[in-house]
Amino acid sequence: MAGFGWRVGAKVQRLGRSCLRRFSSAATSHLENVGFIGLGNMGSHMARNLIMAGYKVTVHDINESAMKKFSDDGIPTKQSPIEVSESSDVIITMLPSSAHVLDVYNGPNGLLRSVDRLGPWLYIDSSTVDPQTSRKISKDISRCHLKEKKGFAEKPMILDAPVSGGVPAAEAGKLTFMVGGLEEAYQAAKPLLLSMGKNAIYCGGAGNGSAAKICNNMAMAISMLGVSEAFALGQNLGIKASTLTNIFNCSSARCWSSDTYNPVPGVMEGVPASRNYSGGFTSKLMAKDLDLAMTSASGVGFTCPMGSEALEIYRKLCEDGCELKDFSCVFRHYYAGNDEK
Repeated sequence: MAGFGWRVGAKVQRLGRSCLRRFSSAATSHLENVGFIGLGNMGSHMARNLIMAGYKVTVHDINESAMKKFSDDGIPTKQSPIEVSESSDVIITMLPSSAHVLDVYNGPNGLLRSVDRLGPWLYIDSSTVDPQTSRKISKDISRCHLKEKKGFAEKPMILDAPVSGGVPAAEAGKLTFMVGGLEEAYQAAKPLLLSMGKNAIYCGGAGNGSAAKICNNMAMAISMLGVSEAFALGQNLGIKASTLTNIFNCSSARCWSSDTYNPVPGVMEGVPASRNYSGGFTSKLMAKDLDLAMTSASGVGFTCPMGSEALEIYRKLCEDGCELKDFSCVFRHYYAGNDEK
């Protein structure tokens, strides 16, 4: 009987995988028309990569000059989210905050406002928001119906799919997507995601992509603080930051903040530290993401002492006028580290 149970279980698993593949294959052919909302530093590059991959893209942003750059190239632009949805199979949103996401989906001209039946069958939110916001939007969409039923989808679906890699990865098409939602929707959307990135990682149900992103960014902030603190201490002890970088990068302290995004001016070319901390990921955005992480932690009764300290440090940086500088500026403007000569 044990062997029989194992065989039945294995058969069910194979059947499930087979159904998933059939759904994915059928759904992928209905991703041709993409609506993209949010053409900031990240979204503009992501939309461009979709266009280069051959998708028919329609865009919207509240910033008219951002839309003009697309309309000048012959890309259709719309004046509201709901107008974008009228010609789209799938909608991608890339917005600055939870408030912006809620407005684009549920606002007066939002994607879900006053529409009993939706045209797009798939929505992908790549904004960095708290998991609760992602789960609220997912619940709102689950109450909606499709204008036209597809053979593979009876109701509209949504994925929360925030990204990691920053502006350089967005431009190069090398983002990492952290994806929450139904697995069949993730499998169907994978070709679309991989037109904008190099990795797409399934994280589980609705909100789990957003949860993964805020955990990732909290770890990134803490790592940058630790590396910056160590470099500044080393300088005070008479060790050059370039020497410490060589040591870190071939020993146990090696991390992204030392080998890819070094915060010490004069050590590494092509990073924000090499251009007075301009461009990159701002301290303001890091403070926002840390606040999301701490709020989410509080909501589940979890204490994050290092995350809380990181949030206070980045808030202080913002108060001191560094909010638009890259978050690696903590080396110079908090720890008073020196440029490499």
